[in-house]
Amino acid sequence: FRIVSVPEMQAADRTKWQDVVAHRAHAFIDDFDVFDTFLAVQEHSNGLSNIRIAPWEGKRERVIDANEATYTARLGANPELNTTLLRYTYVSLATPTTTYDYDTRTDEKTLLKQEPVLGGFDQQQYATEHIWAPARDGAKVPVSIVYRKSTPRNGTAPLLQYGYGSYGASIDPFFSHSVISLLDRGYVFAIAHIRGGQEMGRDWYENGKLLNKRNTFNDFIDVTKHLIAQKYADPQRVFADGRSAGGLLIGAVANLAPELYRGLIVEVPFVDVVTTMLDESIPLTTNEFDEWGN
Repeated sequence: FRIVSVPEMQAADRTKWQDVVAHRAHAFIDDFDVFDTFLAVQEHSNGLSNIRIAPWEGKRERVIDANEATYTARLGANPELNTTLLRYTYVSLATPTTTYDYDTRTDEKTLLKQEPVLGGFDQQQYATEHIWAPARDGAKVPVSIVYRKSTPRNGTAPLLQYGYGSYGASIDPFFSHSVISLLDRGYVFAIAHIRGGQEMGRDWYENGKLLNKRNTFNDFIDVTKHLIAQKYADPQRVFADGRSAGGLLIGAVANLAPELYRGLIVEVPFVDVVTTMLDESIPLTTNEFDEWGN
């Protein structure tokens, strides 16, 4: 996927096309907004949802920075073309949904609104990490992690690991009141951005489907082994969760590596694929993997 600029009346002549945002094998363009002086591109790269700013006059491209290791940035509502401001939303495993205006001239961000969290929530009490776990075939799997700073990193904390890995649906870091409740009880929470999604570009999806589907399951298991080896988790208290196609993932994991997990949460598992596809009375939704309700 690339974005090109085509001179007027020459759309059919590809020799006249000019790359504005060139194709990159490990990135996937999800959305973009066009302005008078710049282009804003929402993309998945390095396992994260980023916003890239590409000025028309040829100045350096740049990604809007963040203060956390793992996060999700998405384009907001931007109806005005003649502006240097970009409105976008930001959320992380420790930061509730926040709306910013970003000034493309100065790189300054103005906080406009943040989702309130009741119950004495203090964002500074939590730490997020973005690490790479080695898969058995040599691939590096991005993992988003959050835990309370007071939780020991010595292999004694319980872990809840979440994954999906299907249909090219990227599971981006999100803020969940339910997860925060677990963190306050000493848990570590991790999202394994396994193959089958597009967190690392189109190839990440292609290498987790059809005859490559086994990679999805192996990635999840290998992430668990890495988190245990790096002492994020007590090997006797590891739990895993998945919903719908993520339930298919957990069902496979239950058969491939049951010894690694103390408990497995298999929500509305898509394990009887043929029957489901033949039953026209069962609708499938585009947000089937958003079980946290936030």
